[in-house]
Amino acid sequence: MQRRRLKRMLIGAFAACSVLADAGAAAAQAAASNEQVAITTPPAGSDAWVHDTSLGHPLPDPATADAATVAAFFAALSPAQQDRLAHAYPLVVGNLDGAPLQLRYRANALALAAEVARARAQAADRKVDPTTHALAVSRANDCQALLAPGRQILAFDPRGRGLVTEVFGDLASAQRVSVIVPGSDTDLGHHDRAVDPLRSPAGMARALQSEERSQEPGVKTAVIAWTGYVTPVGLGPDAVTSRLSDAGAPRLARLLDGLAQTSSPVAPPALICHSYGTVVCGTVAPRLHGRTTDMVVLGSPGMGVQNVDELGSGVHLWATRNPSDWIGAVPYLQVGGLGHGADPTSADFGAEQISSAGASGHVGYFDPGTTSLHNFAAIALGDYRSVVYRTG
Repeated sequence: MQRRRLKRMLIGAFAACSVLADAGAAAAQAAASNEQVAITTPPAGSDAWVHDTSLGHPLPDPATADAATVAAFFAALSPAQQDRLAHAYPLVVGNLDGAPLQLRYRANALALAAEVARARAQAADRKVDPTTHALAVSRANDCQALLAPGRQILAFDPRGRGLVTEVFGDLASAQRVSVIVPGSDTDLGHHDRAVDPLRSPAGMARALQSEERSQEPGVKTAVIAWTGYVTPVGLGPDAVTSRLSDAGAPRLARLLDGLAQTSSPVAPPALICHSYGTVVCGTVAPRLHGRTTDMVVLGSPGMGVQNVDELGSGVHLWATRNPSDWIGAVPYLQVGGLGHGADPTSADFGAEQISSAGASGHVGYFDPGTTSLHNFAAIALGDYRSVVYRTG
């Protein structure tokens, strides 16, 4: 009974905040029952892949092979062999951390083209209902946009709401790499918004890289927009538990393991974590073992820990929340699996408290001219002397 009361209280608090964010009470109530199915299994084609004997030796199992094993496997193949596998198993190769970057980009272009064709065929079927038709048209449009020249899709999975990881910059030669870890309501359809683009991971990544170039034009940078896990929808039960972050954390760890094999920046990638994404970052932190040093959390509902020491050694944590961000009104507690623990912007949490002056609301941290965006870029570049700290 006490657990149910607490759950209602937490969901009610999130729903009330959504009203403040103009989401509306009706939308919040609808979201409260919209629990999502996490994606934790390898992509389509993996079963056929592991039973492929065409090379005369086993192929690395997508479910168990580490990035170093994958990198060594592809290094032993000829370009023709690599391309054959990419064409035969585009979803497997495109999602295999440790595989060559350019090969993954090509494989994901094939997978996206196949998904466009599938969705368009579904949309053209006169037997489907209007909702299915609309969803198929939207899926085809979203995937077609990712096939535009110059886009670099590091991972793509059409299951469920769709997952996508996109690279901005030359990841192979970048001296500094950062990864955007987004929060709720991000998926394939919301990876790159035409309206209000800075609400989307791709828009955040573009803004961050532009600011990095402005601050250090001589430094080669790459920013990864990681829409790579199933996020909560709205502010319902998924948003107040760690279930989806528990499923997403291993996926983020594999991404970082793969980057260690396929790129060689002067420092480990920085993680820029927003909203529920900070829960994912808090979950994954203890297992990273040097795969990242700088971790920035913004608009956090908590990281699933009570202080920075619980994140493990080697993590340099930076935190910010602007005064108008409604997330500050949620309960910072963790009881019986509900809630996400202490406030990372509290004085006793142990994070470096940085300014977000100029940012407004829950999604305004990447707006041009804000101190928050300046700080994210300075941290990602390793220019700690330029970081503006929070005062007061």
